[in-house]
This record gives sequence, C-alpha cells and structure tokens, in this order.
Amino acid sequence: MHDLSNKVAVVTGGGGVLGSAFAQELAKAGARVAIINRSEDKAKRVADAITANGGIAIAIACDVLDKAAVEKAAAQVQDALGPCDILINAAGGNHPSATSAKEILGPVDQAGTIEPGTFFDLQVEGFDYVFQLNFMGTFIPTQVFAKQMLGRQGTTVINISSMSAFAPLTKVAAYSAAKAAINNFTQWLAVHLAETGIRVNAIAPGFFLTEQNRTLLTKPDGSRTERAEKIITHTPMRRFGQPQDLIGTLLWLADDQASGFITGIVVPVDGGFMAYAGV
Repeated sequence: MHDLSNKVAVVTGGGGVLGSAFAQELAKAGARVAIINRSEDKAKRVADAITANGGIAIAIACDVLDKAAVEKAAAQVQDALGPCDILINAAGGNHPSATSAKEILGPVDQAGTIEPGTFFDLQVEGFDYVFQLNFMGTFIPTQVFAKQMLGRQGTTVINISSMSAFAPLTKVAAYSAAKAAINNFTQWLAVHLAETGIRVNAIAPGFFLTEQNRTLLTKPDGSRTERAEKIITHTPMRRFGQPQDLIGTLLWLADDQASGFITGIVVPVDGGFMAYAGV
C-alpha cells in the first residue's frame, strides 16, 4: 500500500477520464487533492466524489495556458491544502485541424495533384493549439507549482506522455510531436532539478478509450473502427487499457518511499504495444 497522507497532490486536467481516476486514487492513498480543470463543473464533480468517500479535495477552474491563472490557482492550493508535493500534468488533447484524414499520401500524378486530407491540409492554428495544450500546458503548471516544491524532499512531477512519443502514429502529427517533446522535457527537467529534492518522471499510456478519441476508435453502434482494430491487433494483450491499469504506476512514482531514487524515466503502460514488432 502507498501512503500519501500529509501530501498535497495537484492534478491538471483532473476532470477528464484519466485525470479524474488519478485524482480519486491519490485521495484514496491519503493525499489532499486539488483538481484543476478548464471546466469547473467537471472538476467539482470529481472533488465531490472524493469528499463523499471521506477524502479531501478542492476544485479549481483554470486554463493551464494562462500563467497568471495558474499562479492564482497555486495560491489557492497553498491556502486551502498546503504547498504542492505531487503534480500530475494530465491536461492534454488533440484537434481535428491538426489531424490528417489520410494515413499515407499516395502517389502524385504528373500534374502534381495532391489528394485532400494529407499533411498539406493541416492547419497552422491546429498545430499551434495542440503544441500549446500538450507542451505548454505541462511547462506552465510545472514552472509554477515546482516553486512550492523546491528544497522539500519527496516532491515529484509526473507528466503524461503517449505511445506516439516513441514512434509517431499516423494522422496525429501534431500530437505525436508534442508528446515526443514531453519525453524530452521530462528528462531535461529531471536533470535540472535533481539536486532540489524534486523528481520528474512520466507515464506513457497505451491506448485507452477517452471522450477525446472515442469517435476515432468506436463507431456509433459501439463497434471498433478500422483504426481501433489495427491498435488491438498490435497490442499483445488484445484490449484497450482501463484507467485502473495506470494507477499502480502512478502511485509508485508518486510515493518517494517506493521510487525515491527514480527520476527522468518514461514508463510505458501499454499492454505490450511497444514490444511488438508486428510479426
């Protein structure tokens, strides 16, 4: 059992499918939890569920890309719960205009005609949105909340990476590149903060059904799309992940008694996806 009593945990994107599961499990382990989410209603539902089960939690509406708003949220956390010990950067996502309809650009004819739905139709604004949300949405909260951790042993930052950080998935060019940046940033920051008492690691989930990717992976009748079938075929355990599958890794990295000499790593939780070459 992991004992996180007397710890304060902050979960950005805490109203989402994975973020809410993280927040609730951290609370079960004894942490006082701040759920930060752009939607206050979603954050409050998670906080209310935690308090209904005897835990301690607060909900804070905050845009993680607004540094002034994050600084205000950090002050609220410190006043209500104490300084942050554990930061989970779970805010992230993709955007349709940064996603290609085609997996691969086919041959171009002599006239130079380019079929629609390829790299050449991706929007600068969409790419910028995805990079901002995934990378800056991790950078800004870390820069703000890590100030509360400096010089305090047992503090930790846990970022959320992706399978696409290791080998880019087709269609999601911006998301893949942004998550690759998360891996690099996790390693860089782990080294930079190693003497301050702050550990920095990341979790790379395999394929999980969330509200953001549900239409990409399931049809209206609930059956799998062609893309989902490819994923399952390439996942030796032959299923999508469930939020609970991430909890053991999350609590292990959050607990300095269990992982106190571990920093700068990215842990895949993927049902064997990365290990399988396809043959």
